[in-house]
Amino acid sequence: MNHRIKTVICGACMLLMACSATNSATDQLQWAERVAQTTMDRSPQAWAMRPQKGLTEPQWSYTYGLVLLGFQRLYEQTGKQAYLDYAKTYVDQLIDEQGNIKDYVVYEFNIDDINAGKLLFSLYDQFKDPRYLTAMQSLRQQLRWQPKTRSGGYWHKRIYPYQMWLDGLYMGSAYYAQYAAAFNEGDESFDEIAHQFILIGEKTRDSKTGLLYHGWDESKLQKWANPKTGLSPHFWSRAMGWYLMALVDSLEYMPAKHSKRDQLVTLLNDLSNAVETYQQPSGLWYQVTDQGPREGNYLEASGSAMFAYAFAKGARLGLLPKAKGQVAQKAFDGLVSELIEIDESTDRVHLNNICGSAGLGGNPYRSGSFEYYVEEPIVVDDAHGIGPFILAALELAKLEE
Repeated sequence: MNHRIKTVICGACMLLMACSATNSATDQLQWAERVAQTTMDRSPQAWAMRPQKGLTEPQWSYTYGLVLLGFQRLYEQTGKQAYLDYAKTYVDQLIDEQGNIKDYVVYEFNIDDINAGKLLFSLYDQFKDPRYLTAMQSLRQQLRWQPKTRSGGYWHKRIYPYQMWLDGLYMGSAYYAQYAAAFNEGDESFDEIAHQFILIGEKTRDSKTGLLYHGWDESKLQKWANPKTGLSPHFWSRAMGWYLMALVDSLEYMPAKHSKRDQLVTLLNDLSNAVETYQQPSGLWYQVTDQGPREGNYLEASGSAMFAYAFAKGARLGLLPKAKGQVAQKAFDGLVSELIEIDESTDRVHLNNICGSAGLGGNPYRSGSFEYYVEEPIVVDDAHGIGPFILAALELAKLEE
């Protein structure tokens, strides 16, 4: 089953813009704003941006945190109030007067639930509303009690015992790093954060390719787990994208003299180099990273955008060589020229080829096979793709300044 989507860029002006190199800060900001405006046009209420989920009311979820973090940064770079209001309204719909997060259940120990808490830092800084601080503290408290593998790694969820997924580093550890920096928690917290990255980096790394497998089951009891290593069977681009984004975001807050900082920088560089090897001439990456044009595999937007963001931010912060910024630009150009479609009648911008969701285990059971990854629904304008697209555009714009 071939899931590649042929895209058409409508309008002569936009065709020229899409097909030419987007190597100026103005161009990158324009693309970020066009995607953001389309999102607001489609969903005046941010919580409704994922219609395929069939939601009828606001939901606290990592996907909204991913997209709306981009909106907050758009506000910071442009000063346009609409972007801040869009994110703030979402948060205010989900946090009550006492600072309780709607339908948040701490003892589910779902590490995904922590990610949307990243929206609270700038809101609290700007508005000093104690509700935001209470919610931030609640999410930090979850990490204090989050169940761990015997080797000290956070479980992905209570229902996924003894499992670490690469996704979880972006959800939990990157929030932890920002919180620890904001509230001066010191070396003990950053020791714990570093341990999460190092542990899963060591456990999931493939010695031949340097890539990281999606998940690791310490108990080796899951059907998807290799009975000898506990590893899932394939490399998923978005999973490595989560991990790389988490590394650059966490290192931004880690003290310069922390004893494990250099080790995390090495992890970032090693994986970045391995991932770059699989970048296609278009600038994009396949859904199953190392399988190339195998039947069913396709060039996927979210993982490609995440790599672009991580490479651009890593280069800007001096964590990666400057040349990685060029790799990021190539990826972003590929997203624009290959996967962006413009509706001529509405002037809306759409991002194609986004894997709607993927995980391991659960019910119905997700095997982690090649067929599983390529047969998951492919959607347009999903939060997993538009969030990293906006974030990558903004990082590239900063890099060009």
